[in-house]
Amino acid sequence: MAAAAAAMAEQDSSRNSARNRGGVQRVEGKLRASVEKGEYYEAHQMYRTLFFRYMSQGKHIEARELMYSGALLFFSHSQQNSAADLSMLVLESLEISDAKVTDELLENLAKVFSLMDPNSPERVAFVSRALKWSSGGSGKLGHPKLHQLLAVTLWKEQNYCESRYHFLHSTDGEGCANMLVEYSASRGYRSEVDMFVAQAVLQFLCLKNKSSASVVFTTYTQKHPSIQKGPPFVQPLLNFIWFLLLAVEGGKLTVFTVLCEQYQPSLKRDPMYNEYLDRIGQLFFGVPPKQTSSYGGLLGNLLNSLMGSGEEEDAEDGQEDSSPIELD
Repeated sequence: MAAAAAAMAEQDSSRNSARNRGGVQRVEGKLRASVEKGEYYEAHQMYRTLFFRYMSQGKHIEARELMYSGALLFFSHSQQNSAADLSMLVLESLEISDAKVTDELLENLAKVFSLMDPNSPERVAFVSRALKWSSGGSGKLGHPKLHQLLAVTLWKEQNYCESRYHFLHSTDGEGCANMLVEYSASRGYRSEVDMFVAQAVLQFLCLKNKSSASVVFTTYTQKHPSIQKGPPFVQPLLNFIWFLLLAVEGGKLTVFTVLCEQYQPSLKRDPMYNEYLDRIGQLFFGVPPKQTSSYGGLLGNLLNSLMGSGEEEDAEDGQEDSSPIELD
């Protein structure tokens, strides 16, 4: 008897689930028809009503999927405001339901981001909230996969500065290098080809991401049309970065110290280089932190935002204890 009752309950549950899916599909069909007829305001209000109804009933997945499909539909009809509003409701459903971070969800968020007007304030709010959700409450700066997807979209839009920021918080050193090659070739001076990659390597190292630092350097120097095959390289700064990456692997303070002394003329090309190297010395070579920074004002703020807190953490390869980076 108990087994029969359980089987019946399972059948009822299955029927209810199928009925729910069918109901959602019917509603979605009606909403789509309204949008196709140009009844944008009415359709938008109905989407919102259904969202709050589903959420109050605990139907978080249905609410999220309906808002996501609705956002894509509005984007396809150039209804940016309505689409952005439903996109924020997608995030709200993720936050309230404590949904687990998956590649599919990250790709959906990145898709919505890619369709938003690059100059809209809604896009800024969306990406900030999406990154916060993707960190899973860990206090990190967002999931590396989401950062990578955002970086690629911004690269396609030729927003190289923002793209570089997100690549730095991903683990895609190769993608970052390819973007930097294009950035340097299209926007930079030929005399600064070495500086584009040097800054990226130093900042990856400050974020304790040795593997991406190495990959970005190797890929950039191999693919940049203005860099002759090396090592050794024609540009002293590239030779310094090459030796630095080797020194980081070895961990010997004397090597690091001599290296920084020998290449001071190249390192003086950007006043931030020695500040980054101070931090790298702390992370990888056991150098004690300075009591006071030699820079104040804007440069000090830039460095503090890059380095963040967590100075007591061990130097680890990867994304641990990432901290914000201000890009100029």
